[in-house]
Formats: sequence, structure tokens, C-alpha cells
Amino acid sequence: MGARALQIAMGAPILIEPSTLSNPIDIALSELESRILPITIRRELPDGMSQDVPIKWLFQEE
Repeated sequence: MGARALQIAMGAPILIEPSTLSNPIDIALSELESRILPITIRRELPDGMSQDVPIKWLFQEE
């Protein structure tokens, strides 16, 4: 959330409808809760390979 909040603070477009939120961290959290945040986490695996995990995968129910 810190990375996205920094992007917003530096002038990146906000991906949710304008609301009463003005704090970049609150806006980033709202984007996450709306499941529209276009961020991917890269996990480094023990064998040296890496795995890209889109944030939206964290919300998928099994």
C-alpha cells in the first residue's frame, strides 16, 4: 500500500471514483478494497526462480 500511496502522492491517476478521501494511504486502501489495484508482487523462490502474484489473486476464494 505504501508504494501505491506514494504513486498517488506524486500525482498518479486515482483509479476509483472521487470521494471524501484525501489521504493517499486511504485512497490506496480503497483501491485495494475495490479490487482494481494494478500491482503485482514478485516472489523470489528458494530455487532462484520468481513468481508474479497479481494483487487480485489475494481476493480469490477457493
